[in-house]
Amino acid sequence: MTVTALVSGGKDSIYSAYLADTQGMPVDELVTLTPADPDSMMFHTPNLAWVALQGQAWAKHSRNVEVRGPSEADELEAVRRALTGAHGPVVAGAIASTYQWSRLHTVTYELGRPLYTPLWGKEPGQVVRAEVGAGLDIRLVHLAAEPLTADLLGRRLDLGLVEELERRSREIRPVHVAGEGGEFETLVTDLPDWSHRIVLDEVERQSRGPVHRLVVRRAHLEAKAPEPSARPQP
Repeated sequence: MTVTALVSGGKDSIYSAYLADTQGMPVDELVTLTPADPDSMMFHTPNLAWVALQGQAWAKHSRNVEVRGPSEADELEAVRRALTGAHGPVVAGAIASTYQWSRLHTVTYELGRPLYTPLWGKEPGQVVRAEVGAGLDIRLVHLAAEPLTADLLGRRLDLGLVEELERRSREIRPVHVAGEGGEFETLVTDLPDWSHRIVLDEVERQSRGPVHRLVVRRAHLEAKAPEPSARPQP
């Protein structure tokens, strides 16, 4: 049996794979779909190349599947191609997008593979706080909503920033605090289960109107110090 996690490198897909690991469903492979359309409604697009480093840090096999065209049919064909040939659950990070969930469910049902979406239907603020509490180092890499200004690019999503996003959502314009509507995208650079963290060596900041993006040009893995062992009792 192969447990496949569909991941983008962002917080929700990585956290869902982490939950599968900790709930008795160890993930064997991380699969990334690279869309032909940079504005795909189905798939996250920023910084997909760095999922390979996440896989190395997590000691998991990773592979990339390219979407061969811009249409919805092309995207669904790529999902089928990515998931055909193995048996076992498919893990995904959908929270509230019925567009994404329904299409994934259709494909996995056709292939006879159960779909595991542990975040589905959860309250967004609860989800983000759980991700932060689990120890994910989450960086904001794409902002596409008026309340989210360029100064937030590269910031670590911690509890203080979650509260700031909620404040801006109340006072300026509503924003989905988990970014589920595409308001923002993230890149996970560390997780407690990883042997290494990802260090961003070179980044490029791009802005076009209200849209701001942090493009990672170079990055490397840095080994983490082992956790101190408990002192033996006398």
